Amino acid sequence: MQELTHYINGAHVKGQSGRFADVMNPATGEVQAKVPLANAEEMAFAVDIAKDAQIGWAATNPQRRARVLMKFVDLLNRDMQKLAEALSREHGKTLPDAAGDVQRGLEVVEYCIGAPQMLKGEFTDAAGPGIDMYSMRQALGVTAGITPFNFPAMIPMWMFAPAIACGNAFILKPSERDPSVPLMLAELLEEAGLPKGILQVVNGDKEAVDAILYHPEIQSIGFVGSTPIAEYIYGTGCSQGKRVQCFGGAKNHMIIMPDADMDQAADALIGAGYGAAGERCMAISVAVPVGDETADRLIEKLVPRIESLKVGPYTAGDEVDYGPVVTAAAKANIERLVQTGIDQGAKLVVDGRGFKLQGYEDGYFIGPHLFDHATSDMDIYKTEIFGPVLTTVRTQTYEEALKLAMDHEYGNGTAIFTRDGDTARDFANRVNVGMVGINVPIPVPLAYHTFGGWKKSVFGDLNQHGPDAFKFYTRTKTVTSRWPSGIKDGGEFSIPVME
Repeated sequence: MQELTHYINGAHVKGQSGRFADVMNPATGEVQAKVPLANAEEMAFAVDIAKDAQIGWAATNPQRRARVLMKFVDLLNRDMQKLAEALSREHGKTLPDAAGDVQRGLEVVEYCIGAPQMLKGEFTDAAGPGIDMYSMRQALGVTAGITPFNFPAMIPMWMFAPAIACGNAFILKPSERDPSVPLMLAELLEEAGLPKGILQVVNGDKEAVDAILYHPEIQSIGFVGSTPIAEYIYGTGCSQGKRVQCFGGAKNHMIIMPDADMDQAADALIGAGYGAAGERCMAISVAVPVGDETADRLIEKLVPRIESLKVGPYTAGDEVDYGPVVTAAAKANIERLVQTGIDQGAKLVVDGRGFKLQGYEDGYFIGPHLFDHATSDMDIYKTEIFGPVLTTVRTQTYEEALKLAMDHEYGNGTAIFTRDGDTARDFANRVNVGMVGINVPIPVPLAYHTFGGWKKSVFGDLNQHGPDAFKFYTRTKTVTSRWPSGIKDGGEFSIPVME
């Protein structure tokens, strides 16, 4: 049995609390490691080290900080397959999907190499007689991130890369379900030249989270996870005077207009609905065809594609479309919601219940499901299922479809498939959702834009990565300076008299 560690002050450190969590292999249902769960004292120890290390790091030239990230990018590319395999082993993703997880984080690191440009201040000459004014962006100090199981490489890099580029130290509390990759990332960053103590990984559960929330030296907190926990972290963190950004749940709609390319729409829904077993906050979980004819054509296209999906472990190779869900509890919750959908009257067009994979009967595999004729009052529509379940809600008009997306409490991502530019433009302008795709099913912005939803999908006023990250991880200081005039004229040698 492998015993994992924390990563503190440049070294792997055994847990001291005596508490551990099992790290499972989702494909087999077997325990493959145990991870220590930190207490408040262990968190405080890490924070003390980070506080001392941050002073010198903040004083380091921004270009030199950027060069560490340049080297880190090289090392990520070098170890891409090693990272992907470790990620797949604990999460269950296919290897190509796991490599994509690393790649999307790497792209944010690449963007953060431009930190010197993003950290420039402003200057006003002669704001008054002999007065100049200038502003500068300065690091916060010790910052922290609490990241989810579904992207154990990407989301930590979304947080710690800009934080470190800005001159902060960073405490990462990753998911206890798949903690190995975050530990590997910390090692790689120090190999790239990051000073010890600037990035530290402290594993844990709610006790570690609360230690972050209440530690007076931690200046900011980033979080990605469920909406109830996001609300808790945001409310508690703000009450402690911290800067907090929290990203919560999602229920992403894809509207299919009658003029859409139906093959393109069906292919998009397959990837967006079932990729990563649906365990993505940007997964499309609701298909909204406009008109019964559109719905019938869509279902006809979807069924054979869904029935041909290959479900299996990452070790089966690149032919596997998606793997297991992350835990037995997640599997049970998905199966419960599927049964609720049936009980409430939705039509289960593709039934993935009872799926078993020979040789992996104890794994957390779930077959793909497709519902039709669901309505907005059903639990499968209202709840984020976070599994390989696509729900179809039929509408009769564009306005009805738009209203469906706008009335939902979540507003993370949405998409529309149409060949009509006017419809697409109207949708993009009016829908109250943070990220919009036009003939793009998963509209995750590239690193130099920002990522963030609306409504109950987000708590805080700044998005992740892009320019917002440099605002979140710095604070502005404005200096007004005035120098007395006349000094430059030199000394006087006569006795001063009153004029």
